Amino acid sequence: MKRMNKKTLPLAVLAATMLMTSACGGAATGGTATPAAANDAAAPAKSGEPVKVVWWHAMSGELGKAVDKLVADFNASQKDVVVEAIFQGTYDENLNKLKASLDSKSGPTMVQMYEIGSRFMIDTKAITPVQQFIDADKYDVSQLEENILNYYRHDGKLYSMPFNTSNPILYYNKTMFKAAGLDPEKPPATYEEMAEYAKKLTKDNAAGGSIAIYAWLVEQFFANQGAELVNNGNGRTSMATESLLASDAGVKTLTWWKQMVDDKSMLNLGRKSDDTKKAFLAGQIAMTLDSTAGLRGVVNAAEGKFEVGTGFLPKPAGASDGGVIIGGASNYIMNNRSEAEQKGAWQFMKFLADPKQQAYWSVNTGYFPITKKAYDDQLVKDNMAKYPQFKTAVDQLHASKPSKATQGAVMGVFPEARQLTETAIEEVLNGKKAPKEALEGAAKEITTKIGQYNKTVGK
Repeated sequence: MKRMNKKTLPLAVLAATMLMTSACGGAATGGTATPAAANDAAAPAKSGEPVKVVWWHAMSGELGKAVDKLVADFNASQKDVVVEAIFQGTYDENLNKLKASLDSKSGPTMVQMYEIGSRFMIDTKAITPVQQFIDADKYDVSQLEENILNYYRHDGKLYSMPFNTSNPILYYNKTMFKAAGLDPEKPPATYEEMAEYAKKLTKDNAAGGSIAIYAWLVEQFFANQGAELVNNGNGRTSMATESLLASDAGVKTLTWWKQMVDDKSMLNLGRKSDDTKKAFLAGQIAMTLDSTAGLRGVVNAAEGKFEVGTGFLPKPAGASDGGVIIGGASNYIMNNRSEAEQKGAWQFMKFLADPKQQAYWSVNTGYFPITKKAYDDQLVKDNMAKYPQFKTAVDQLHASKPSKATQGAVMGVFPEARQLTETAIEEVLNGKKAPKEALEGAAKEITTKIGQYNKTVGK
C-alpha cells in the first residue's frame, strides 16, 4: 500500500488554516492504494485472527446506541473482519483528532466525517477514494439515492461512502395552529407565509417561532432559492475563491429573519438548536426549523402533549427552483492502513448501505435511508405509517432540483465560514448592523480565508 507523501502536502499548515468551531471537490486525488480484490472478503491476518478495522465516529446518545447495534450485527455476520467503533466527540472534535493523527499510524482505518469536511479530506491526500473499491467490486451505486451521491461526488467520483443523511424541515405545533385559526395540515411554504403565520401564532406568552442561529440553515436557504454560496459553481467546477454570502439570496433571507424578530413574532434564542427544540417542546414557540436527524426524538418527546407537524423548508415567494442540500456525514478510508484493513473497511461500508441496515438506522434515528430499497423494508413502511412526519424529509429530498446550488458548496475553510456567518446573523438580529453590511463583512473575511487555504494546497 502506498503511504501518504508528506512532501506533497504540508498537513500541519493545512490543518492550521481551519479554525474549528462547534457545529453539526476538486482536482486533488486521494491515496493510490489499489484494492485489486475489493470484491472479496478482507483477508484474515496471518495469525489467523480477523482483520481489525477501527472506526472513528461522532454519534452520541441514541445515535451512538444505533451505531453500536450496527457494528455488533456486522461483527456477528462474518468472521474475517472485526470493527471497533470509537466515539470521538462532536464532528469538530473528531476532525481535530484525525488531524493530529495524520502523520502517524495512530489514527483509524475508517473515519466518519461531516459533509463540510469533504474538501479538506480530499486535499489531505490521506484517503483512498472509495471509487477505487466501487470500480474493483463493480458495486452498483445506482441503488443509492442520487441526490445524496450528488453531494459527495467530486470530479465524477466518490471519495467517501455516504452514511448518515438528513435535511432541514419545518417543525410546527398542530394544536397551536388550530387555536390560531390556521389549517394544521397546511404549513407555511414561503418566507411571506411563515411571517404571516408567526404573527397569528404569537399570543398567550408564546411566540410564533424561533430559528437557531446556525449557518447550515443559511446554506439551505441559499440552495432553496437556487443560489450558490461560493463562486466557481459552488466550488465544484474549480476551487472556490470567493464567498457569495452577501448576494440577494443572503440579504433577502436575513432581512426577513430580522423583521420577524423585530415584530416579536420570532424569538432569538441564540446559536444552539437544542434551545429552540426545548422551547418548541415546551410550547413556548409554535414553529422552528431543524434537521430531520432529531425527528424521532422530537415526535416522541411531544407525544401526549401535542401533535408535531412537518413541512418543507420555506423560501421566498417566486424564488428560483432549488431544493435542500443533504446534511450529515460520510465515511472515508485512510490510505496509511494495510490493504487488508482497507478492504475490511469497505466490507463494513457495504454492510452499512444494505437496505436492511439502512432501514434500522433510519427508523431508530431520523436520518433517512441512503439506499432506495430500504423504503421497501416493512420496518420503514410501518414507521412511515405510524410517523408520517418522516415522509416530509424524503419527499423534500426527491423534490430538490439537481444543480450546483443543491449539490452544496465545497471549500476547505467551511467550519470557519460557518462561524463568520453566524456572527453576522447575530450582528443583524441584535441591531448592530444592517443585513447587507454584516453579510458583506463576513463574505470578505471568508474570501480571505479561502485564499489562504488555497495557497496551502497549491490551488
